[in-house]
Amino acid sequence: MVQHIQAISDTALRIEWSDDVSIQLNDMITDFCSHLKKRSIPGVVEWVPAYKTVTVYYLPHVISYQNLSNEVRAILNMGHSTKAQTKSKRVISVPVYYGEEAGPDLERVATMNDLPIEEVIARHQQPDYVVYMLGFLPGFPYLGGLDQSIATPRLETVRKETPKGSVGIAHHQTGIYSTTSPGGWNIIGKTPLSLIDVHKQNPFLFRPGDYVKFYEITKDEFTTFEQEMDGKSPYLRSS
Repeated sequence: MVQHIQAISDTALRIEWSDDVSIQLNDMITDFCSHLKKRSIPGVVEWVPAYKTVTVYYLPHVISYQNLSNEVRAILNMGHSTKAQTKSKRVISVPVYYGEEAGPDLERVATMNDLPIEEVIARHQQPDYVVYMLGFLPGFPYLGGLDQSIATPRLETVRKETPKGSVGIAHHQTGIYSTTSPGGWNIIGKTPLSLIDVHKQNPFLFRPGDYVKFYEITKDEFTTFEQEMDGKSPYLRSS
């Protein structure tokens, strides 16, 4: 494992890992971010974890690039904490109303993979997905662990409007639209959960390193969920 540190602007540096994308690498990145937060380095504004990188934004009049690089290297030299491997993980259960008006591309996914619709739904629910990163839209989770038998290319033509809460598949990933937006993912269902709450200190439902478990609900249950949730956070459990 090799970490490469480089300046990408006057106010940001990026750490890149040479490892292939994996849950183990995601654990290392999450662990690094945890240590970075605890270190409370003066001048560091925020950091953005991704599949193989972490971008750190800073105030150059408070801390220089060289000094920040030294701080970053000190954290990296600490190694991957064994406690990070055994600590409890946040698991978020996500209800999904599959198909019909909520999943206009479910049949397409089934047809392209030569599977019955019911089997696509079953295989989508089976994995424990890991949140590798947030991006594309604020709070949009990129989830790893999709059963490759239902991997499906993006739509040839981007939709002008994909409703918030839409659950989609794009190639080897699945994800959830946090807001209504144009998009080219195959929409197979919809969740009644809100992924963003601007009134909270941490406005996003998901964070990198979380685990997500989908489960199927009916149309009536979806409506009931929407009414009962009304902006509330879903139930979380640890594993």
